[in-house]
Amino acid sequence: MSHKFQEGIIYHKRVSPKKHDFKYKFFMLDIDINSFSELENKYFSKNSFNLFSFNTKDHFGESDDFKKNVKGLLEKYQIKETNKMRFITLPSILGYVFNPISMLILFKEEKPTYMLAEVHNYNGGRIIYCVKLESKDNIHYKGIGNKDMYVSPFFKSVGRYAFSLRYEENNFSLGINLFEKDTKMLTTTLVAKSLEFNESNVVKLFFRHFLLTVLVVTRTIWQSLKLKLKGLTWNKPNKKDQVRRA
Repeated sequence: MSHKFQEGIIYHKRVSPKKHDFKYKFFMLDIDINSFSELENKYFSKNSFNLFSFNTKDHFGESDDFKKNVKGLLEKYQIKETNKMRFITLPSILGYVFNPISMLILFKEEKPTYMLAEVHNYNGGRIIYCVKLESKDNIHYKGIGNKDMYVSPFFKSVGRYAFSLRYEENNFSLGINLFEKDTKMLTTTLVAKSLEFNESNVVKLFFRHFLLTVLVVTRTIWQSLKLKLKGLTWNKPNKKDQVRRA
């Protein structure tokens, strides 16, 4: 079975208009789309309650068939399915999850070619950025996506995301830099090591991270309050930022 967990450290650093940074332990579920039917064990379920679970309707389309939703998404962006596709996301923990970002990564000859980044905000909004990946060394892959959704109350709803990805057998890293015009505003990085998807690791990760999905929300609120006290201007979402968009 080729599903994995990616466990490591996530780091946020706001560069402008005020400097502010923090980091914390984090993990994500790394799904082999071709083996999706095998994404279950005693402590991990699909579309039902468990220590960890994956809920199909949290992502992409409305069908209970996740592979069908993936196929429909690729058809929309006119991208051909590949033999290797990975979906990286935060699983539900004890029935609760909030996913700031999930990634569908397509590979050709073991090299990442596209990343479809699914971004959620706290206002019910969802958007998908289709990012073509390129590399000069076949190790570090980069791509650009034009921001078109309100996420943080301290940033505009438009800008430019610069994504960087490194995907290896036992190591994973994702970097996201946000630019408004030519000014770098934010950098976020996740650096992680791979863990085998099995019952033992589900239990270990549960005890290490059982509050993670709640903390994703509470930490964001806490850091937002700190930024507000630093005098940053609070922006509001538009109507289109409060709906699920493909």
